[in-house]
Amino acid sequence: MSAQPPSLTIEALFSEYSDKLQLHWVTGLSGKDRKILAETMNALNSPETASKMDLTDEIALTTLIPTGRSFIGYLNLIHPHQIQTLGNTEIQYIDSLRSTTKDDAIRQLFDHDPACILLVDGRETPPYIKQKCEQLGIPLLASPLDGSRLIESIHYYLSNLFAEDLTLHGVFMEVMAIGVLITGPSSIGKSELALELITRGHRLIADDAPQFSRIAPDIINGTCPEALRDYLEVRGMGIINIRKLYGDSAIKKNKYLRLIVRLEPMSKKELLQLDRLEGSHHSKKILDIDIPEITLPVAPGRNLAILLECAARNHSLISSGYNAAEEFIAYQQYMIDQKNGQQ
Repeated sequence: MSAQPPSLTIEALFSEYSDKLQLHWVTGLSGKDRKILAETMNALNSPETASKMDLTDEIALTTLIPTGRSFIGYLNLIHPHQIQTLGNTEIQYIDSLRSTTKDDAIRQLFDHDPACILLVDGRETPPYIKQKCEQLGIPLLASPLDGSRLIESIHYYLSNLFAEDLTLHGVFMEVMAIGVLITGPSSIGKSELALELITRGHRLIADDAPQFSRIAPDIINGTCPEALRDYLEVRGMGIINIRKLYGDSAIKKNKYLRLIVRLEPMSKKELLQLDRLEGSHHSKKILDIDIPEITLPVAPGRNLAILLECAARNHSLISSGYNAAEEFIAYQQYMIDQKNGQQ
């Protein structure tokens, strides 16, 4: 027997967001148990797909399309959303259609069996939409707020709610404004390094068992389990409360995972075998996303906190397109060419 996909009722969604997004229930209360299901996303196949869509469909077009049904978006009759959103542009478009075409568009809207219809921009409820929702028991919600803000907020909430979770061993921190996961063998000194980084102004997100979830095609969000929040285990000291010791500014609730730093004990011989130009750069697949990984040797005399800060800064430079090793090689070649040219 196959497992049921994760879901959320419209009633639960309304309870979560009615105050935050000024939602009110217009009609269709009998459909309060209708469910929003977890979506799966694939890249848009080709530009030709977009060219076949009319103007209204292009309003909802993004670089990704759902293989099932996406959570929420402006009116889209080709790739319908589970929550079809109607704002000023969508209502004006429907009202501008001829009678037969208008009836067909409304029929298509409800034939796709939306979990909910959402009116935005303070738009008055069109009688034909209200009548259909009452007739079919489809929840009709409305808000005076801007549609783009509503869609973004609800999609963010649902993406996090349904995101696949993964727990990894290590310490997750914000270092130089990026999310860094510190990993390595047990007793290598991860917590001690984290503590030194905190004293240098960086922030702790989670110790020992940070949780990661994929909330977008290229974004992994890292958080801390509620039971572990604010705490760090340091060998010899036991459990310490970072918030109590260093204040609220030493704690960060969540951060996107951008870099993994692995601590490894190495002998002098192993240190000599490391690439002197490129260092130890790899990538590790987390939730089907390749995350850059750097191995930092743990050896006497090495200041790991400074090295990790440097690694975070360097990662930001590499992400922006700068590579010091490539520049160094190019400059050395230039110097050689210059010298040869003078001979």
